[in-house]
Amino acid sequence: MIHLKNTSILITGGGSGIGKGTAIHLAEKGAKIVICGRREEKLKKVKKEIGSACSYIQADITKQKDRKRAVSFAVKHGNGLDALVNNAANMYRAPLDKLEEEKLIEIFQSNVISSMMLSSLCLPHLQKSKGAIVFLSSVHTRRSFSGASPYAASKGAIETLTRVLASELGPSGVRVNCVVPGAVPSEINQRAGLFNEKETKKRLNDLISEHRLGRIGKSQEIGEAIEYLITAQWTTGAILDVDGGLGLGAIKD
Repeated sequence: MIHLKNTSILITGGGSGIGKGTAIHLAEKGAKIVICGRREEKLKKVKKEIGSACSYIQADITKQKDRKRAVSFAVKHGNGLDALVNNAANMYRAPLDKLEEEKLIEIFQSNVISSMMLSSLCLPHLQKSKGAIVFLSSVHTRRSFSGASPYAASKGAIETLTRVLASELGPSGVRVNCVVPGAVPSEINQRAGLFNEKETKKRLNDLISEHRLGRIGKSQEIGEAIEYLITAQWTTGAILDVDGGLGLGAIKD
């Protein structure tokens, strides 16, 4: 297992939720962090909270020119690149008979294709450092939530992608793994215009009893799992559930 001190890590969607919590956790372990996202005001707040170990770049990873800028910025900030955390994602929900093709394409572009293309740009640097790629899936691949087929399908693709890329990139020394979080506070539903802040909190509270450990997760706890997958040198192709037991689908006591 390697140590994180002075490693260079790029985190997408780093302005809030799991991305923010992961950035804070990894910086505390000594890593040099670059976070990227579309909302500069959010990124600035995270950078200020973390300090000099963190820098940010406003970038939309659905655009190739922004992906290139983000990678170059991270390599410069960290004097190389040791890990990529593909955290950025968007939400789209609709019943099957109401699905819109354009929005389906958009969700796969943001949640799958953009991560693949960004990983491709990072690959030469990760091969040099014998580094790691970490994807973020979702408990939506473990539990079936009606109306969430677009998001669940995109995250199912991420899990399959993880295993294929782990096999493909293993010979070059690059490890590829995936974390499957349970319910953790985030802004993904609010950004999609599905729920306001009050409704989001209620939905989280309603899910507490579904977690066998009896509580909602914390973003830093997902960051702990990501830390392991970045530093564990003999782990690749792993799909790691970090969900407080939500994915077990256990019947309530």
